[in-house]
Formats: sequence, C-alpha cells, structure tokens
Amino acid sequence: MRRIRTRLLALGTALTAALPLALTAPAAARDRAADADRSPVAVEEQRLSLAAPREILRRSGFDEIGPEFARRLAATHSEEAAKRYVERAGRALWERAVGRVQGRGPAGGDLSRDDDRPLYWARLEMTRALREWQPSFGLSEERRAALAGALERASRGEDSIDLPPGRGVTRVLVTGFDPFQLDADPRRSNPSGASALALDGTTLRTSSGRAVRIETAVFPVRWSDFAAGTVEHTLLPHFRPGPRQVDLFTTVSQGRPGRFDVERTNGAWRGGYPDNARESRTETVPIPDGVPTVRPQPQWTHTTLPYRALTGDATGPYPVHDNTEVTEVPAGGTEPVKRPNGPTPGSTARAGGGGDYLSNEIAYRATLLRDAVAPSLPGGHLHTPVLDFGPGNTDPKSGTVTDPVFVRNRLAIVGQLRELLRTAVEAGCQWPGA
Repeated sequence: MRRIRTRLLALGTALTAALPLALTAPAAARDRAADADRSPVAVEEQRLSLAAPREILRRSGFDEIGPEFARRLAATHSEEAAKRYVERAGRALWERAVGRVQGRGPAGGDLSRDDDRPLYWARLEMTRALREWQPSFGLSEERRAALAGALERASRGEDSIDLPPGRGVTRVLVTGFDPFQLDADPRRSNPSGASALALDGTTLRTSSGRAVRIETAVFPVRWSDFAAGTVEHTLLPHFRPGPRQVDLFTTVSQGRPGRFDVERTNGAWRGGYPDNARESRTETVPIPDGVPTVRPQPQWTHTTLPYRALTGDATGPYPVHDNTEVTEVPAGGTEPVKRPNGPTPGSTARAGGGGDYLSNEIAYRATLLRDAVAPSLPGGHLHTPVLDFGPGNTDPKSGTVTDPVFVRNRLAIVGQLRELLRTAVEAGCQWPGA
C-alpha cells in the first residue's frame, strides 16, 4: 500500500449520506436501490461472484457464514432484535477468523490456517445480505446504515479491543488492512491483516520475562471510511490516559518487495489512487469532527517507535529499513520534490515515507491522534514485505488461490512482525522495575 503515482479514474461512486425514508415513490425507490448498489461496500461485494473468492470461502469453510447470516437476519422481528443479532454475528465472524488462524477449532477446509482472506470475503457476503434484506418491520435507510456500521466494527475487531489494566503487563495495539488491488488479482492476501489475526489476544514474553498483551483490529481499504473517522474512533479509547492505556502501538500495511520499513515521517496528503471501492481522493487528509487533534493541522507527523533498535536483520529473514524519504512541495515552491532525509521547514506534504495511499494515511491519523492525547506514547507505522505467489502461480486467471511459497512467505512475515513487536517493547517502553 505504498505510493503509487499513476492517477487512475475511479469507476465507482461512494455515498456518504443515507437517503431519507420519505422517498417512497417507485422512481425514488429505484433511485435509492441504484444508489445503494454504488455504495463503497456494494462495489466490493460485486467481486464475490468471481471464482477466487468462491474458492477461498469454500476451502476455508467460511462459505456457510453468509447464507446462515441471511437466514437468521430474516427471522428477526424488530429493529432491536436485528441490532443484537448483527452485532453478535459480526463478533462471531471476527472470533472465528482469529481462532482459525491461531489454530483453535477445525480448519473447515484445506486452505492454510494463516490465511486472512476468508474473513474479508465472508464479511462481504454478510454486508450484501444486510443490504438486500427486506425486514417485516419498518426500517429506514439511515437505520440500515447504522446496522451495517455495527457489523463492520464487530467483524473487524474494532469494538472488542480488550487491553488488561495493571503494571504487570505491557499493552500493545496493532492494526492491519484488508486485501486490496483486487481488480488486478482477486486472490490477493494482505500480510498485515494476517498478522492482526495471528496476534489478536496473544501474549508475548520479553527477554526479561515481562508479559506483553497484544490486541488488534483490521481496517478497510476505503477512503470514505477513513474520512468518517473509523481510525480515530477505534483508537481513541485506548490512547487516552488511564489504567488500560496502550504502552505501544503500530499500524501495519503491505509495502515493498523483500523488506520491512519503519516509516519515519507521515504526510497529510491523499494521493488519489483508487481504493477497494474504486474511489479516488486527492486532497489534504480530512480530520473528522469530534476527536482530539492538533491545530493548525500539521503537514507532517513522526514515528515514536524505537526505529534504531528495529532496523537491521536481527528479527527475521527480511531486512528492516529506517525509511526517511518523503515528497514535499518546499516552502515557497510549486512542484513536488523528493527528500531522502525527511521534510524541510515549512514544506507541504505530497507523500510520507509510506507514500500517499491509505497506509500513509492511517499512520498520519494514528500519530496525529497520539500527539493530541498522549505525545510520549511510542507508536508509528511498519510496512511489511509484499506477499507474492510462487513463481509458477503468477497468472490470476489460470493460477490457484494458494501455493507453498505463498504460505511460507506469509508465515515468515507474520513471525518477523511478532519479533519486531517484542524488540520494540524492549527498546521503547518503560515500566516500574525495568
């Protein structure tokens, strides 16, 4: 999810506001249905008919989840009952995906357990069922959108982050992303999402024996969700001072081939590359209302991860780089300039170390929120290596959805990220008696 300079025309149109219930004429109803079909999530749902998603769902046993959700949702007889069921089903999907990756319960098929993709495609089957559901009671489009939001949050782990209190444990929060660039290859996996599933609710031990509790969430690859504040609303309760405040956090996404990057600087710029909804945004990163922030909005934010301790090759098979490059418009200038050693005073951001896509944006949003509520908190962004298929499995039309090289590389990336977190805690966190 690094910078991609080519500007592509977005093929879908995103809706960010619900239509009023009062539009009940046949023409208005048709318009409303057409608008729903163009909503960001509905664009992603269109890919469910492709062969790769069907195979991924079948070979993981997650193909039963969408139909079962639709049946049980249809059996609800009030909005309150539907709300309870949607939240419960979303949480159950997240827990099932985490349990499968972490080896709990039956695998459900021959797809390797470390796979993040069943969660993504099963969620889309559920969102489609919710969007198409015709309840026996009155339900406005605004309330349907609220149910969809609850399903998204629960099935991504956003509302189940549970960091324990007390001085005897170090609290770490990690975020990942959905698969992306699926129009080019719908088989794609995202090692950041796979890492989130592998790490959620787990406990590491430092070299001194200290317990490190990790909680995770997975975010969508959609500009509109970020503009609406999904990152800030998820992270804020855990950034605020208190007995459960995180001690260290990192956002994670997929980056360059063959290497990890610790991104030193994040930029306040959206570069316009289409997201999973085929939507493009080119603008200054918009900050949602109602969350703490820094004013005036800074062009740059910076990592407080212990980047010197993380870089090198001591944590696993991939080298880890301290990435200091940015792209800026210098003070008084008009054209973008690459800077290998970070931004110059008074410059305007055009790309952070992590580029100008949603990986840079989540890093910018998380560190800006940190600066507003807990400036001393260690946190930043890590880019994983690109996860590729094996040499004989590069054609999305004729290849299979998995192969031994693909699985081996994903496990290696997840394992090294786990070690990077251990190293970051040992180098970047302080606790009584340490």
